[in-house]
Amino acid sequence: MPLLQFDTTLSLSAAAKDSFAATVTELYTTEMETTAGHVAVTIREHDPAALRLGRAVEGSLAFLDAEIRRGRPFERKRAFALAVIDHVGTTFDIPRENTKVVFTEHAGEDMMGADRVGGEWTDGSE
Repeated sequence: MPLLQFDTTLSLSAAAKDSFAATVTELYTTEMETTAGHVAVTIREHDPAALRLGRAVEGSLAFLDAEIRRGRPFERKRAFALAVIDHVGTTFDIPRENTKVVFTEHAGEDMMGADRVGGEWTDGSE
């Protein structure tokens, strides 16, 4: 039941946001080997003065705070992070130096929807 929260200095159309959220969901389901029905994505736009990254070069910024269920191996998380960084760079021309991904892991029972409470992650589980 991940919550993928993007903060960016980009200004995106509704169609671009929808397409981006769909692609990020697909990247998540592929790299984390899960289904899409429980993936939530937020996209928050900010004035360039509102975001800062010390190593950034000229260009837009994009940060991902990925709130996920704990237990996934480092390799899966790293693959997802790099896939998102590559997608942001290719799609929006954001330099790699201007991106950041942070994972926050939660116990499964801390992640809830109206119809379910998450369980602990095991290889092959949603």
